[in-house]
Amino acid sequence: MNFQQLRSIRETARCGYNLTEVANVLFTSQPGVSRQIRELEEELGVDIFERNGKRLTGLTDPGRGILTIIDRLLLEAENLQRASQEYAGQEIGTLAVATTHTQARYMLPKVVQAFRTAFPKVRIALQQSSPEHIAEWVLSGKADIGIATEGLSQFDDLVSFPCYRWHHSVVVPDGHPLLERSLITLEDLAQYPLITYDLGFTGRGHIDDAFKQADIATDIVLTAMDSDVIQQYVALGLGVGIVASMAVQQNGNNGLKVIHSAHLFAQNVTRLAVRRGAYLRQYTYDFIQQFAPDLSRADIDGAMKAGA
Repeated sequence: MNFQQLRSIRETARCGYNLTEVANVLFTSQPGVSRQIRELEEELGVDIFERNGKRLTGLTDPGRGILTIIDRLLLEAENLQRASQEYAGQEIGTLAVATTHTQARYMLPKVVQAFRTAFPKVRIALQQSSPEHIAEWVLSGKADIGIATEGLSQFDDLVSFPCYRWHHSVVVPDGHPLLERSLITLEDLAQYPLITYDLGFTGRGHIDDAFKQADIATDIVLTAMDSDVIQQYVALGLGVGIVASMAVQQNGNNGLKVIHSAHLFAQNVTRLAVRRGAYLRQYTYDFIQQFAPDLSRADIDGAMKAGA
């Protein structure tokens, strides 16, 4: 039994049993992957994968249990490598942070700046995507940390921490009729075309829930992942924008007016997640605490051990 065999099993499950894709991920050949799988199955005396001819189609019942153990073994191997680097006093490496555009654009710059001052030899790799992909990257080890508003608390193999709360704001061009109202309502908003986030991004679920609970139909004419893109189209007069409050607090040069709307939508919580059982290097703790100052190392360790 060797680590290449274990990696072949893990990546085969991750890649939907497509051995060509597995070979590309592991920088080897498809026959090599097939051989590694076959040799491990022969050594263990059980079939790990179901087959249709020569094609792998799924995991057998024993295979599902074996895959869980393989995931744990490979995670501990990664932890061993990180621990050895830590104990050797190497404050060098790469910290991969997967996040959404809103977090990367508005909340992370000061954190990254402070982190680089404290750890000048550590490279930061920012990866931007949807909350679902962010969770997948952290679970697979492609990212050390995931930051998003939605979805991270729904995965059992992630430990996530609430970092800060925020609300949505309404943005309109100067002179818009909504600016004449002292306190806008959902009914007021529904009279205009709306521009906001894609489904699954930046608290979009709370926006939809508010209108649904009030039984108010909306005309959402444009959606985007990017707060700046939403505001650009609002400035062009295509509709009323609903964006994250931090996006308008730091973007005062676009000619738009901000309307107080915290009373309309539920608060949102941005969370930071790491993979359960992962070894966190000192600079990873530092980054987490820069982003969420209220978290102590004891808080982080306690959650990791308790699975909270």
